[in-house]
Amino acid sequence: MSDWYAEVDFLPQQDRILRRGDSGDEVMELQRRLSAVGFPLTLDGQFGPATEHAVRAFQNKAGLVVDGLAGPKTDLMLRHATAGEETGERSEQSTAAEMEHQRPTAGNEKASEALDSEELLGQQDLFWAAEELSVPVAAIMAVNEVESRGSGFFSNGRPAILFERHIMARRLRHHGIDPAPHMASEPDLINSSAGGYLGGVREYGRLERAQQIHHDSALESASWGLFQIMGFHWEHLDYDSVRHYVECMHRCEREHLAAFVRFIQKDPVLLSSLRHQQWARFARRYNGPAYARNRYDEKMARAFDNHAMGLRESGLMA
Repeated sequence: MSDWYAEVDFLPQQDRILRRGDSGDEVMELQRRLSAVGFPLTLDGQFGPATEHAVRAFQNKAGLVVDGLAGPKTDLMLRHATAGEETGERSEQSTAAEMEHQRPTAGNEKASEALDSEELLGQQDLFWAAEELSVPVAAIMAVNEVESRGSGFFSNGRPAILFERHIMARRLRHHGIDPAPHMASEPDLINSSAGGYLGGVREYGRLERAQQIHHDSALESASWGLFQIMGFHWEHLDYDSVRHYVECMHRCEREHLAAFVRFIQKDPVLLSSLRHQQWARFARRYNGPAYARNRYDEKMARAFDNHAMGLRESGLMA
């Protein structure tokens, strides 16, 4: 663990998110969809307090994380809820029961049809994590906003991953396999330095090729899910095996959050930093030296304040 922390350089990859202060056609479309499902707004293309309040209200009704941020999951829920209004097959107003029954999953609409309604992270999950870690709910929400990738699953319904070729070289050594021949023949999969990324669902092609070399080393060399926790942490986080860890990552975003909770619980620095909202200390440990360049500490501090206020305004505990 100590060697890994010394070199960590985690930069979360996130989808497009609309938030207070944004403006334009995307915001106007968001306002139109919110209005169509019972949260009337002026269609002015300005993401102000009224739009944020409507987003929170919709998220609460739909069982999502109530953060006031219109990311891919909120967008999918809105598109799903307004589908009947656009086709004439449903009424303009969607009931909470209908939305829960037809709740889509992270990814796109096609992929979501094959997955059940428990795939997505909800506000109650964050309450659970906050209780487990003895931290304010707003602190969990701040980390979820800044440090998670927004969606724990790709559009094909598989867990989000990023395959790390330099970790693969180390894991092969760990399992008693000389990586040198593979470094020469397949440097995009096994290398002394990071790189070779294809991004998105194409990372599974790299993973599957690496599995043909050594199955468990490959799984250990990918980061998984919403919080992109590396597979080689499986033992430290008390999973039975790396295959067990990966199986859990395939289930739902709550399992991704559970892995994150274990990760924080196992590290006194991260846990203490989160409990005391020492964001620079937390970011330095979680993200490595890149945290300052990317201002992750400032982003989390700002997100914490915003979510604490939003929870109070929404009548939810902070």
